[in-house]
Amino acid sequence: MNVVFDFGAVLFNWKPAELLAASFPQQAGEATAAESLAHAVFGHADWHSFDRGALTMDEVVTLTAKRLGLDTTVLRELVVRIIDHLAPIAATCDLLEQLHRLRSQQPALRLYYLSNMPAPYARELEQRHAFLQWFDGGIFSGDVRITKPDLAVYQLLQSRYLLNPARTVFIDDLKANVQAAIVLGWQGIHFESAQQLRTRLESLAIMGDTLHNRE
Repeated sequence: MNVVFDFGAVLFNWKPAELLAASFPQQAGEATAAESLAHAVFGHADWHSFDRGALTMDEVVTLTAKRLGLDTTVLRELVVRIIDHLAPIAATCDLLEQLHRLRSQQPALRLYYLSNMPAPYARELEQRHAFLQWFDGGIFSGDVRITKPDLAVYQLLQSRYLLNPARTVFIDDLKANVQAAIVLGWQGIHFESAQQLRTRLESLAIMGDTLHNRE
């Protein structure tokens, strides 16, 4: 079985509303305002272009600050610091480690990632986190200039690593991204928590109770 992980809000913390509330308390001091501003910043086509490498960091900061009337210097500091906020989620990384160990018992088990991630952040994650070496391969959107849920990026991962769709399960916190994988014949898990993910993997016979006891 091929298990494909998203990164943000699955393996790494991603709380954009909190970031904006801290940097722009006047515009995003209330929770509702913070969520709205987060969507305006990170859900916009400009940020998606940054995700797929069509805009540089400076370009996306300049465009976003002008569009939303934000202080350019403050926004640039926030965007530069995002990598420091992408901390590993312990419970999910523990699950990933158990899958990594399980491969000694299940040679057909393979681990991959498919993440909408600008290239500057991707390179930093690769340098900071040795556990990324547990993956057999993967794709960052910034490297291939395609973002989820475009079917082309799923097809690229599938062709690059010769994945059998029926033997591939994709994990993502966004329903639209999961649905795109299902369209291609993959199995999909809409991530809500590490425990929920474990339960779903157990139901697919990928994990078992033996993995609850760490070596």
